[in-house]
Amino acid sequence: MISATQLRPGMVIKFNDELYSVFSVFHRTPGNLRGFVQAKMRNLRSGTMIEHRFASEDRVERAALEEHTMEYLYDDGEFYYFMNTETFEQMHLTKDLLGDAIKYLVPQLNVTVEFYEGKPISVELPPTVDLTVVETEPGLRGATVSNVTKPAKLETGLVVQVPPFINAGEKIRVNTAEGTYLERA
Repeated sequence: MISATQLRPGMVIKFNDELYSVFSVFHRTPGNLRGFVQAKMRNLRSGTMIEHRFASEDRVERAALEEHTMEYLYDDGEFYYFMNTETFEQMHLTKDLLGDAIKYLVPQLNVTVEFYEGKPISVELPPTVDLTVVETEPGLRGATVSNVTKPAKLETGLVVQVPPFINAGEKIRVNTAEGTYLERA
């Protein structure tokens, strides 16, 4: 158990018998009233966001999570298959659990899977992923870096804005947090 004032973004806590990922935390001390902690949290089962006001002296149960590095293997349309890099044990995860992460999954990509009581609850992607451009307008000869961009469809179906000199077939590096083009890979 931790004090509500020790909550930090990214922590996973048990609240009302559900697991929540803390999104943002604000400690407020209004005038002559008692201080409180305003926390914005995402329910890991349903994905809904809630805000809750904890009194400064409230105690919160921090969930004990196990993290395992797993390698993405393939998908069969319904399930996404991963292999534990230490035990070589394979498992499958659903689209619901992975969420937007499916747009960045390519074979042999290592991800961190968090488990709670033996069940996978979330997947953490690496900061960047190298993906191949499969469809975009032809590149402009002599085009240099500028603020002009064009849409490019990548091998996973993700569409990002790229500079005009990028052509189909090239590998680019994509920021997984924002879904944006960074550089050629």
